[in-house]
Amino acid sequence: MSSLLLRNLRTILTCDDGDAVLEHADLYCENGIIRGLGPDLPQTADTVIDGSHYWCYPGLINTHHHLYQVFSRNLPQVQNLELFDWLTALYEIWKGLDEQVVRLSSLTGMGELLKHGCTTCFDHHYVFPAGCGDLIGAQFAAAEELGMRMFASRGSMDLSRKDGGLPPDSVVQTVDAIMKDSARVIEAYHDPSFGSMRQVALAPCSPFSVSGELLRQSAILARQYGVRLHTHLCETRDEERYTLEHYGVRPLEYMASLGWTGPDVWYAHGIHFNDEELRELARTGTGVAHCPISNMKLASGVARVPEMLALDVPVGLAVDGSASNDGSSLMEELRVCYLLHRLTSSEKAPSGYQVLKMATRGSARLLGREDIGQLAVGKCADFFLVDSRRLELVGGAYSPADVLATVGLRGPVDCTVVNGRVVVKEGHLVTIDEEKTAADARKACGAYLAKA
Repeated sequence: MSSLLLRNLRTILTCDDGDAVLEHADLYCENGIIRGLGPDLPQTADTVIDGSHYWCYPGLINTHHHLYQVFSRNLPQVQNLELFDWLTALYEIWKGLDEQVVRLSSLTGMGELLKHGCTTCFDHHYVFPAGCGDLIGAQFAAAEELGMRMFASRGSMDLSRKDGGLPPDSVVQTVDAIMKDSARVIEAYHDPSFGSMRQVALAPCSPFSVSGELLRQSAILARQYGVRLHTHLCETRDEERYTLEHYGVRPLEYMASLGWTGPDVWYAHGIHFNDEELRELARTGTGVAHCPISNMKLASGVARVPEMLALDVPVGLAVDGSASNDGSSLMEELRVCYLLHRLTSSEKAPSGYQVLKMATRGSARLLGREDIGQLAVGKCADFFLVDSRRLELVGGAYSPADVLATVGLRGPVDCTVVNGRVVVKEGHLVTIDEEKTAADARKACGAYLAKA
């Protein structure tokens, strides 16, 4: 039995159903679960932390990423391209993926997420070159090494350039091969239990890189196994034109015709939904992973998040792939999200605290998890600490609930805890050798890019 006690935390932002904010309270964790929350708890623990200067927040939850893209960011040749041209250029690099590249890029990307308060990562991996090995297994191994809660996906593509898609032939697969491996990945790795550290979704890439048959079969298989469904949707006007030209309908109607709406489905981006489509998302409980930095970098547009929240469309926050964000900090995403919607929606924009809840409770809802995203007795012990005495926070301490989005946090958090285990201490990862991992990753990245 492992236990952790935080004594006299200055402020606990619970993000619970009542939006409780606790002052000078203790937090006690046992075997990865919160077992006590309140002032002067009677418990003792294996590890005790003096929390008198710390603000404590639920762990952030990232709902859309492409960790393999860590090794293809900040490349000059793609900086000014929009999505379709950007993808076409980068597939020539991504076709060289293997287990080692995926392992080290996952360690790098998830390590950065952990250092900035993110405790659960969903990754959308859809590039499977022939003979590449068990890439999803490599990701789960990296997450276990770091101590991160991981939600992977068996993504897929079956339309190459010869079929009118964007990727080269070497990274697409047949529907039968994808379905067979999807079942294998679910059976090998998906754990639906409370507090699970490993879960799997099925995630065909996008309407313009997969066939209708792949989307239909993925939805059937996912529901047979009781796992969730994810894909990109309504990211660009190019995609909208594609579905209108090829299928005669807009993207959401096309996906709905294939079984792709419902509370077990969430889309990445969701920028170009019209009013009727927003109402349909709300009616069906279909969710959206909001990726503000990526949407800005690729000039894709601004998602209608204030309207989504008003309609109770499930909305979570995400960093998206490192190559379209060039970073893996969900903490940075909080502030950019807040500022973007202040710019475009003024008084209708979500508050700083509402953006925090989008990245915690909202993200947990997208992933179908009721055990994470809030601090309450009986929930998972996933949280992070920020020292309220930081120089850059002077004058901003009047609302810890809003400060992460309004003022923002420069640099890593002071402590991150996942499943009751300290994985970041004083801003550094404690589960791996950061310096050695960075050196190994730089070497592997150089060799990977040299092959392109």
